[in-house]
Amino acid sequence: MARSTKANILIVDDEESILETLTGILEDEGYQVITASSGESAVMKFSETSPDIVLLDVWMPGMDGIETLKRLREKNKNICVIMISGHSNIDTAVHAIKHGAYDFLEKPLSLDKVLILISRALEKQRLENENIALRQSISQQWEIVGENHKIIELRDKITKAAISRGRVLIFGESGSGKELVARALHDESTRKNRSFIEVNCAAIPQELIESELFGHEKGSFTGAFESKKGKFELAHEGTLFLDEIGDMSLVTQAKVLRIIETQEFQRVGGSKKIKVDVRIIAATNKDLDEEIQKGNFREDLYFRLNVIPIYVPSLRERKSDIPLLVEYFLKNLAGQYGQKKRRVSRATLRALMEYDWPGNVRELKNAIERFVIMNPDEVIDIKEVQPLRAIKSDYISFKTLRDAREQFEKNFILKKLQENNWNVSRTAEELEIERSNLHRKIKSLGIETS
Repeated sequence: MARSTKANILIVDDEESILETLTGILEDEGYQVITASSGESAVMKFSETSPDIVLLDVWMPGMDGIETLKRLREKNKNICVIMISGHSNIDTAVHAIKHGAYDFLEKPLSLDKVLILISRALEKQRLENENIALRQSISQQWEIVGENHKIIELRDKITKAAISRGRVLIFGESGSGKELVARALHDESTRKNRSFIEVNCAAIPQELIESELFGHEKGSFTGAFESKKGKFELAHEGTLFLDEIGDMSLVTQAKVLRIIETQEFQRVGGSKKIKVDVRIIAATNKDLDEEIQKGNFREDLYFRLNVIPIYVPSLRERKSDIPLLVEYFLKNLAGQYGQKKRRVSRATLRALMEYDWPGNVRELKNAIERFVIMNPDEVIDIKEVQPLRAIKSDYISFKTLRDAREQFEKNFILKKLQENNWNVSRTAEELEIERSNLHRKIKSLGIETS
């Protein structure tokens, strides 16, 4: 019975006896082994075989271990290299670790120690690969999807704003993707390797928001059993995203304004001033000019936050992106649920394009997820899924009876066409009118059926 290979290991040593001994023990453990007796040969074989681990002797004639290590890391900076060193070469081995080696083994070699170290190195590599995959998954989760000219303009603004230190105020309806924009601004900035801290100002009770933002000292209020860092401290040298800033109280607004001006604050119940370096990105679905007029938002804070304004278009402003978004959500959900990727029928896609999506991209994502969960078939059909919210109109707002009647007829016929999978003959039969008459109605009402 064939033995499965655990990993691919390159052994580099000019001593033939060490190559033979290590090859035998590692192959017995299920590893696939490649050997090289010089640094030059190692570099060549490394390019040909892409090993998972390298066991590399420090002292070799010609290209020594240190130079070989540098050459290998030029080809793959993440490669795990274990140095092999004699007693007289310990300082050199330590020097090699400073150049990126994972660890070193002393001669004479302990075979048990060799196996343990290889196992640990492979585990480290596995965790790093998982971390890379997780980061890619997270990055994909926050991807801004679309090819509409409004989205292209949005991406251009993000790129320009991200490289600056200026504060950004993001406007847009609920569910339109304001958080995605905030994360993109952070990920494209010089702070991308620091923390991105989010605070939803609408979700935190007003009596707790100052503790959340600024932290608190032990005993500063009932329930404060220990000291706690606030979001400003956690975001030091990174980005603080204040979502739904329009829902922040005037008292807290004044304190945030003070931090913007001084870059320092005190914890709740504390006296020590804490200095921070934070880039603030704020977002709102409210008309802040109107909130200022009502006395609900500070005008001076508005001016401080609104250095770079960015507007996120609603989904109904970029309906041409709906097919791309549907495809994107179907692909991600297939991976999330461990299922084969689904697709939607033409009738379903047509219905999605006709709907106005008051909940924007978030509502579309939720609808696609519901379709995937509730429909077991490979092709998701509009008849087999929970219908979208019924199209509503305030007919009283129309000036004439004719306008109101036309809108009602359009909505009613649209709904019946969706129910009948856009089959005009079947819809006409259900409505008890001639097929030719329904065709005329569809044309006069401006209903798209293809």
